[in-house]
Amino acid sequence: MFRTLRFDAVLIQAVIAGALSFAHLHDLAAAAGQDGWKAWAYPVSVDLLMVAAWRRMRTDGGNRDAWLWFAIALTASLGANVATAGMLDMNNVPAWLRILVAGWPALAFLGGTLLVHAPGPSPKPQPIEESDLEPDVPDLTVERAPEPAPELPPADPAPKEAPPESAPSTPAVPVPPALLDHARKIADAHHAQTGTPIDTATLRARLGVPPALADSIALQLA
Repeated sequence: MFRTLRFDAVLIQAVIAGALSFAHLHDLAAAAGQDGWKAWAYPVSVDLLMVAAWRRMRTDGGNRDAWLWFAIALTASLGANVATAGMLDMNNVPAWLRILVAGWPALAFLGGTLLVHAPGPSPKPQPIEESDLEPDVPDLTVERAPEPAPELPPADPAPKEAPPESAPSTPAVPVPPALLDHARKIADAHHAQTGTPIDTATLRARLGVPPALADSIALQLA
């Protein structure tokens, strides 16, 4: 309830101040020889310049041009208030004041143009956090899904003789070259990820082959 009454009081005060300032500027312009609709245009010009400068100051508080034009518009408004309060003979306005009143439209247009078309404040650079500088390194310890093995050629109808015990380096089961190349790629990738050679059980699970064939492949990869 208190905040509502305070807002209404401020609004009424603003309306009163604006109306009085508007009337004083009109009377001063009329006394300086600007009669008719021209006298009513002067208060609008002063108030618009003041609003434009105020908005510019809010967006860029350090803009000296905005402060300068706001001071010029405020001086014109306060000067009209003081001049029409008996400090000036409204029936005999001096020549310098007539010149100021006559030149005000051009001055206000210049100020409004500079305020509207002046470059805005440059955006502040965002601080770079240390986490943004670190490259995204993939987790090499994540186990991948078993890769499908290539199709095996049909086995020979006549089984080959088992190698003698004296030559353990010869595989017991023949391994197709395509399957051996595929198994070698899997073994190299496993060694790059874990740092250790691939074991027979892991190789068999990756290839999806029988145990005997997995043993033969592991023997040739050793």
